[in-house]
Amino acid sequence: MSSSPTHTDQHIESHAPTLGAYLTGFVLALILTIIPFSLVATGWLPPVATLIGVALAGVAQILVHLRFFLHLDMSDEQRWNTIFAAFTTVILFVLVGGTLWLFYSLKIRMMIGH
Repeated sequence: MSSSPTHTDQHIESHAPTLGAYLTGFVLALILTIIPFSLVATGWLPPVATLIGVALAGVAQILVHLRFFLHLDMSDEQRWNTIFAAFTTVILFVLVGGTLWLFYSLKIRMMIGH
């Protein structure tokens, strides 16, 4: 037998999820759910500010889920998964933004003759 380490001898430190991380993620997700619900239910802010608050809480909640429940970070083990998630997000923004832009343009063009 050779003295070089085999694949089973190598110890790779993993990012095992802990109960504390799950509880932190749960509490943050709960708070980020209560905030937009209360903004809409109480009507304290004008509609535009409420919409911005709900959107910001939604984006923050996505980030909390990615970090605490899907365990995506920039560690060596997760770097490619994180890059793929970021690329998918960019593509979705381009598709959704382009669709909204197209619909708005069509709406304006249809109103010219009226």
